[in-house]
Amino acid sequence: MAEKKSISFFDRYLTLWVALCILAGIWIGHLAGDSIQVISSLEIANVNIPVAILIWLMIYPMMLQIDFASVRQVGKKPKGVILTLVINWLIKPFTMAFFAWLFFSKLYQAWIDPELAGEYIAGAIILGAAPCTAMVFVWSYLTDGDPNYTLVQVSVNDLIILVAFIPIVGLLLGITNVEIPYDTLVASVLIFVVVPLVGGVLTQKSLIRRKGGEWFKNNFLPKLKPVSIIALLVTLVMLFAFQGQNIVNNPLIIALAAVPLIIQTYFIFFIAWYGGRWLKLPHAVCSPAAMIGASNFFELAVAVAIALFGLQSPAALVTVVGVLVEVPVMLSLVWFANRNRF
Repeated sequence: MAEKKSISFFDRYLTLWVALCILAGIWIGHLAGDSIQVISSLEIANVNIPVAILIWLMIYPMMLQIDFASVRQVGKKPKGVILTLVINWLIKPFTMAFFAWLFFSKLYQAWIDPELAGEYIAGAIILGAAPCTAMVFVWSYLTDGDPNYTLVQVSVNDLIILVAFIPIVGLLLGITNVEIPYDTLVASVLIFVVVPLVGGVLTQKSLIRRKGGEWFKNNFLPKLKPVSIIALLVTLVMLFAFQGQNIVNNPLIIALAAVPLIIQTYFIFFIAWYGGRWLKLPHAVCSPAAMIGASNFFELAVAVAIALFGLQSPAALVTVVGVLVEVPVMLSLVWFANRNRF
């Protein structure tokens, strides 16, 4: 009898923990009043220091998982990686921009101030331009994906982020008439991608040399994972402490923001899924490719949105809503992938 696979208790109820963080943040923001601004003033070059530290703690553990040796294997079975790259870099950011523009600028005119619509769109664009990393390994496991090939797909995506993220975000924000502080955008990628990537590579090589690959994979990485999750949840509490008044004044905003994000997730998944079927990819490669396309590197998106637009911005709020809706939507896609195994 095949082993029944399951997601960890904490990952399965991540949406619940995020929702509790939202409520806790709003409550803290209400109690603190104007005194909460003391934390928001702790900035260097428009980057909030406490939030920057927390976000770095989120991203650094993920960068430790990149296996550069696996990237060299891309040429052996290129179709799955090509599908991943086409979906994530040539399709997904542009469809996200379209759905965000359609909803926030057109369909939501009665609820969202036109002057703020651009920032909501910007948050969605930043989210859409950051393909998923860590959680893909969970979705791949649950759908019997090939773990080694999934690692190749994720590692290649992480490296592409270094060169493609800034141009794509800059292009799409420019098209939607959002002012782009390129110096802050570049600084964000350096701080939240390049530095943790270099740190992760150096740490990985050092520990593997001293302790061995099996110890690194089976002992060190699992112990580090809670650091990333805790940092994420504390960041969400802080974000909603600053966003609390905006949400109280407009309680529908989270639901409104969730709609285009959910539509985008299903839309991209099915493009990737049926694209993989058309390419005759095996299920173990096609399923993770579709999952990578559907989900997002929300840690990076939150970091960049905060750096570009601030803790209290609609852009930052949209990226956090992305965290809120991702787990239940992705679990539904796991069910679909398993139901339609081929």
